[in-house]
Amino acid sequence: MKLSARLSALAGSSALVLGALAGAAPASAAPSGAVAVPDIAVANVKQHLADLQSIATANGGNRAHGRAGYKASIDFVKAKLDAAGFTTSLQQFTSGGATGYNLIADWPGGDPNQVIMAGSHLDSVTSGPGINDNGSGSAAVLEAALTVARTGYQPTKHLRFGWWGAEELGLIGSKYYVNNLPTTERAKVKGYLNFDMIGSPNPGYFVYDDDPTIEQTFKSYFAGLGIPTEIETEGDGRSDHAPFKNVGIPVGGLFTGADYIKTAAQAQKWGGTSGQAFDRCYHSSCDTTANINDTALDRNSDAVAHAIWTLSGTGTTPPTGTVFENTADVTIPDSPGAAVTSTVNVTGITGNAPSNLSVGVNIVHTYIGDLVVDLVAPDGTVYNLHNRTGGSADNIVQTYTVNASSEVANGAWKLRAQDKAGADTGYISNFKLTFP
Repeated sequence: MKLSARLSALAGSSALVLGALAGAAPASAAPSGAVAVPDIAVANVKQHLADLQSIATANGGNRAHGRAGYKASIDFVKAKLDAAGFTTSLQQFTSGGATGYNLIADWPGGDPNQVIMAGSHLDSVTSGPGINDNGSGSAAVLEAALTVARTGYQPTKHLRFGWWGAEELGLIGSKYYVNNLPTTERAKVKGYLNFDMIGSPNPGYFVYDDDPTIEQTFKSYFAGLGIPTEIETEGDGRSDHAPFKNVGIPVGGLFTGADYIKTAAQAQKWGGTSGQAFDRCYHSSCDTTANINDTALDRNSDAVAHAIWTLSGTGTTPPTGTVFENTADVTIPDSPGAAVTSTVNVTGITGNAPSNLSVGVNIVHTYIGDLVVDLVAPDGTVYNLHNRTGGSADNIVQTYTVNASSEVANGAWKLRAQDKAGADTGYISNFKLTFP
């Protein structure tokens, strides 16, 4: 993490309580058919950290920009990814008269116009090996990528991973990547996830306060573990997500704390020692493999995978059964326009609807954060499917599962959509119900 952007104060903490997640989708409208998110083996992540430590030890004690330890680090990561079947490329840049390197790795497949990217900076400061800052983020992203390959995961979106150089000198590598990414390619990146210091020895659990969908993805994961989180309130110049955010790409990420002090309230919430820094070895020679909290590293590595699998479109399994479908386009007027509906008439189904009614939604829209989308049963009961999440992402192409067992199956079911903010438009393209 860049020294010039240390956090000066903590504010706006938000301890989450299970069942009371702001903006979370209701339990009755969760995505169906999702591929299970694999557990990331913390032993593998720690082995990557041990390898990075060995590289630093063999190269003057650091892995800093322009030094032999950094080039050896980037070569180490690249070799792992090449062997796993990724398409990799080294991007060179110059800073301070020295050559720097970014590593980009693409996993074959997925929609090339819908890219989910995860990244971390790989360089250390000159004063130490940088195992927490930021070997921890780099190793977790590497193991997540290798797990993609190991499991043969084929998401609906395209996956890309990045390791950045010269972050410690002012986000040089990530700025270079974003600045040299053509505008058409920038538009394809639907989310960038940043991981910088995720194994601090006296850890906190901080989530970036940026794109609401990405933020909620991380919050929901930790809430599922019963771990409260706080908003990471440091300025946006702190790490490599900033260049992406500055060009309009949705961003988010995780952080376990640097050189500022853990409060008594935070120690009560998370454990650890109050009155001490989250990382007493920040930017120091003691930032070695001994400077890692294994529990925090394990939890955050699993959170990395959770976000990657969740946001990349985990590949819903097409439901089988009796299908009722409306493929007629219905224009959604810009705000303050009225709600519009697409209707399917269900007939020939005995009794009530199932507890796992499959609701297929295909809405073309240029800013889905404007939209509220509901399923309306024949008796008027409303089941919310989408409530202004997703920010500036395009289109809702999603299958939801709704517990509609209290509803009579036969009748007119409606998909209702309303635009709640100005400037963007779209239409309902397709709406279908599948009864198992």
